[in-house]
Amino acid sequence: MSQPVILVTHQQLSDDAKKVMSDAGARTVYLSPPITEDMLIETITREGIGGVLMRLSPPFTRRVLEATPTLKIIAKHGAGIDSVDLEAATERRIAVVSAGGANADPVAEYTIATMLSLARDVPRLDRELRAGKWAKGTYMGREFRGRKVGLIGFGQIGRRVATMATALGAQVTVYSRTRKDAVEGVQWETDLERLLGTVDILSLHCPLTEKTRGLIGRRELALMKPTAILINTSRGPVVDEAALTEALSTGKLAAAGLDVFAEEPTDPKNPLLQLPNVIVTPHVSAMTEEAMTRMGTSAATQILNLLKDGRVERENLANPDVVNRL
Repeated sequence: MSQPVILVTHQQLSDDAKKVMSDAGARTVYLSPPITEDMLIETITREGIGGVLMRLSPPFTRRVLEATPTLKIIAKHGAGIDSVDLEAATERRIAVVSAGGANADPVAEYTIATMLSLARDVPRLDRELRAGKWAKGTYMGREFRGRKVGLIGFGQIGRRVATMATALGAQVTVYSRTRKDAVEGVQWETDLERLLGTVDILSLHCPLTEKTRGLIGRRELALMKPTAILINTSRGPVVDEAALTEALSTGKLAAAGLDVFAEEPTDPKNPLLQLPNVIVTPHVSAMTEEAMTRMGTSAATQILNLLKDGRVERENLANPDVVNRL
């Protein structure tokens, strides 16, 4: 076959991923964010791009996909593929794959670290001590062990969070519209409202779809305990930020840990950043050296497998119906 040509939608990529592509004789083209539809169309058509190693969330809309006939595969350097029009990709015979569980461990670690920090009041105590308040004689906390952790989303990240949380003594319940097979240490809940009313900590690990956009809004937050904590490492639009700000600032929710936002980069004036009961980070829960290597090499390998041999890892496909069209 002809030389594989791969577009990388970022200037940064691990050396191991670059080596995978260079050893296979691929030619690589790099784009720097912010990336527009016009930039994608112009670059892919000019260079004859066959595969995209997608970092961040460039707009692979129907317009882009219909204007790029050489494109055969988009491989996400991570898990979220909400910037890709999956219906259009399937129609155009373009496989869309994720990096599997390459980033699952660091995201799960971040989630647990944030849970523990908020559950044990670490940010508040840190602030108070720096301000001169020594709370040794007045503070009384509550252990993480025994708390009820609710998970929405039970993919590879959610499963790891469940394993870690149960190992620390938490009671883990997973929300699913259909009850799943038994998993050791995990209970299932088919009623979201019932879950929200009982959890001490709610952690979101679901993809962003039309069904999950705004999943946690004013009504859902009102069902939660005023002592509850919300953790979001999935996608910002899963949560109504205005409703969350209101709940946190009025005492209807105790605290939140947010690695994702409705718009990224988020506005420095976002009121969530001003609240003392919120831990915020700039969508970096997956950003470790080890995960960067795993994600990059996984994405690069999957692109080359399809372009050179027509092989695709079905378990990583975001649009499995495309298999019948390849």
